Amino acid sequence: MFTGLIEEVGVITAILIKGGNSLLSIKAETVCDDLKLGDSVAINGVCLTVIELKRDGFIVEASSHTVKQCTIHSWQIGRKINLERALAVGDRLGGHIVQGHIDGIGRVAKIRYGEGSTDIHIEAPDSVMKLIAPKGSIAVDGVSLTVAEKTARSFKLMVIPYTLQNTCLGELKPGDNINLETDVVIRWLADRFKDVQLDGKDTSDWLRDQIHLED
Repeated sequence: MFTGLIEEVGVITAILIKGGNSLLSIKAETVCDDLKLGDSVAINGVCLTVIELKRDGFIVEASSHTVKQCTIHSWQIGRKINLERALAVGDRLGGHIVQGHIDGIGRVAKIRYGEGSTDIHIEAPDSVMKLIAPKGSIAVDGVSLTVAEKTARSFKLMVIPYTLQNTCLGELKPGDNINLETDVVIRWLADRFKDVQLDGKDTSDWLRDQIHLED
């Protein structure tokens, strides 16, 4: 379980394919303070397990299934990545509940830089869009953000300078792919009631109406 508040920006120093899985060697400092073998770390929003500790970082392993569901397949040595350790009991939940389970891959459509905030427009698959609510929470490459506006195929984020400077979001360019995780509550409700009719509508359509999604 994570909060979507990034602790550190790390760097991928090596990538090894072993038995179909991807082993990622990551250079980091802050998240290594109390890191142990078997711990979970969110890496650009993907929950991965630490399999080895190093002097200047750690190694995690991603299954072939995980790689196919997120942007790991396109990562290269030298890439900067958002890092967050798992939430400890008693910690403040400053962002929102993030599981590290990616729902889909989005694409940066356009970026407009402003003095107070930067508008980032992201296109996403229909399966993801139907679970996004205006003013609701979403994790973008592991960063907890609020959806400012939503259309049928995209949504807009208004990102403050601090977040751009202290995460990898400041590195984004139009055309880049990003990991998306929707709100766990909406996702759970949509799954549990997917075969139920409410007011004569499929649950997904009913939920869309309730949270004012635009088709």
